[in-house]
Amino acid sequence: MYEISQKITPNLWFDTQAEEAAEFYIGIFENSRVVDVLRYGDAGPGEPGTVMVVVFELAGQRLVGLNGGPEFKFTEAISLEVHCDSQEEVDRLWQRLGEGGEPGPCGWLKDKYGLSWQIVPTRFLELVTDPDQEKANRVMKAMYGMGKLDIATLEAAAKG
Repeated sequence: MYEISQKITPNLWFDTQAEEAAEFYIGIFENSRVVDVLRYGDAGPGEPGTVMVVVFELAGQRLVGLNGGPEFKFTEAISLEVHCDSQEEVDRLWQRLGEGGEPGPCGWLKDKYGLSWQIVPTRFLELVTDPDQEKANRVMKAMYGMGKLDIATLEAAAKG
């Protein structure tokens, strides 16, 4: 049974890899699981018995993966932002999510399915919202020159 547990649920359109992607993602994030797999029936449009929808949770956040066909691709217009408590977590997620994908600027990367992620240390958010606007500006400027965000470099920028 398809359970609705939150008001808004991100729905990710894949060609045919929704189940594969869900398994990949749940192997990266703690408190993650596949909740349900729905298959196409005789009404289609997919082949009967193939995966239509995968409902899964990443770190407690429910998402849906839809095998909708090749018509639509992911773009950077939507991304999943992950807040990280340490550089070790940033490094681990950057490496795992980036396997087969491509790094981008300012903490962004695309995974092997083309989905964009923002890997953001919570320390960056603290520094960039500091009431000292000059400090916050130095941190932003440092971030603009990075791919994967580096907490030590951001803190050094904050100090001037």
